[in-house]
Amino acid sequence: MRRQKQLEQLNPNKIFDLLIIGGGATGCGVALDAASRGLKVALVEMNDFAEGTSSRSTKLVHGGVRYLEAAIKKFDRVQYNLVKDGLHERYTLLKNAPHLSNRLPLVTPIYRWIDVPYVYAGLKLYDLLAGKRGIGHSRLLSRKAALQRFPTVKAAGLKAGVLYYDGQFHDARMALSLALTAREQGATIANHVRVCELVKNNGQVCGARLEDRITGESWQIAARGIINATGPFADQIRRLDSANAAPILSASSGIHIVLDKSFAPPDTGLLIPETDDGRVLFVLPWEGHALVGTTDEPAEISEHPKAQEAEIDYLLKHIGRYFNLQVSRQDIQAVWSGLRPLVRDPAASDTAQLARDHVIEISASGLLTIAGGKWTTYRKMAEDTVNEALKQFGLSPPHKTCQTEQLPLIGGKDYRETIQPELQKNFAFSAEIAAYLQRTYGDQAFEVAKLATADGGKLLCQGHPILEAEVVYAVRHEMAERVIDLLARRTPLALVDQAASRAVIGRVAELMAKELEWDEKRIEIEMALAEERLNEAI
Repeated sequence: MRRQKQLEQLNPNKIFDLLIIGGGATGCGVALDAASRGLKVALVEMNDFAEGTSSRSTKLVHGGVRYLEAAIKKFDRVQYNLVKDGLHERYTLLKNAPHLSNRLPLVTPIYRWIDVPYVYAGLKLYDLLAGKRGIGHSRLLSRKAALQRFPTVKAAGLKAGVLYYDGQFHDARMALSLALTAREQGATIANHVRVCELVKNNGQVCGARLEDRITGESWQIAARGIINATGPFADQIRRLDSANAAPILSASSGIHIVLDKSFAPPDTGLLIPETDDGRVLFVLPWEGHALVGTTDEPAEISEHPKAQEAEIDYLLKHIGRYFNLQVSRQDIQAVWSGLRPLVRDPAASDTAQLARDHVIEISASGLLTIAGGKWTTYRKMAEDTVNEALKQFGLSPPHKTCQTEQLPLIGGKDYRETIQPELQKNFAFSAEIAAYLQRTYGDQAFEVAKLATADGGKLLCQGHPILEAEVVYAVRHEMAERVIDLLARRTPLALVDQAASRAVIGRVAELMAKELEWDEKRIEIEMALAEERLNEAI
């Protein structure tokens, strides 16, 4: 599916039921929900799908252990329900996108005997709330067993550990799969298209002026309802609607560094739920590497947030405090920072209280804004948003109720665990490459494999199981339009090895240029932009 075909569908003579602004987790989720109900949907994203917050997460699909602790301590029903919803949606995400997600055992180390019953009881309650949608049973680990499961955890003073289960996923490809599945359901989707103006009739929003950020072309489309699903940038769209709109968002950031796989076991993560200064600290296996990070540092909202030197120093210091790891700057293979939008509910009496859940706001002119929430609950957020849109915009789709709880995403419909051995047998891939293709493309892996036969299955770079054929596939079927789209989101290369990404910028540009008929000037632009984005990430 080429991007140009989608742009042609954004026709000024059409009237869409919904125009969705924002191609991250929320916007793509809303597009899929709305399209699967039978609505005429358009979605535009000013950058690439999931280029912002939605590709810079911790890669965990979770109910929220910390929320549960707060719910119990403060008798907070809002947080309690947030955990229940999260656990329900965790199960649904793992079921509908089995290729992009997996169950992950996590160890929480305990250094005081007095904390053992408290932590263990809390995690057993976590299991209980999941009910039939649980993905594993928590259990207490002896000191020896905890060290066996995660040998690099700090051994001095360790009393015991608790093993529990959450989910893990590939966030960027998850958002892309939502968008592509929405397209299968009839939606029109376009990346690198910016909304530069909201159009009104009698004071009510009825369309938008769009700009192709690659060609500079602009045009207008009409819609019966407009949904602002732009995450941390929701206030910018709200100010297009009303220049005096009071801000409802603030942001916190999470810094992540990526180390060699030797820094973490291949099948177990470790989570410190509260460091001495109240943050979460984790070491997780991800894409054959060790992902280390922390969360919740107040941050300015920016399009491409950069990890600050002080944040990197903080993380390295705390790794040394909680793990038997000697990590230096030279060990860091990649680093990125992601924003988490925190929303103030404009309907709440206490406007200083940041909402832990998502908030839906309808402006005087009819702009619907969905803000807040988290990746795990994207589907419920979408359901709530579309339900509200039906009421606000007077829409009557063929399916009145949500269809997505039982809807597999592209790559998951015919997914099976035997894809890896089938790829090895039929295409002579190594076990590593076959496993990578299975977890990246699911039942679409065979289409990538067929393309790879044309070039003998050439690797894009040594040391990573990524194929040159994926570049061609991403252009032809996944709307990759820039070199950095391929490096950072169609594949995980830029998130695990930024040096390797720099080394293949030229080759990716060459392959994309052939597919998209770029001239030398465009090639130079794309290579320079990829280099700039990689530099910004560090």
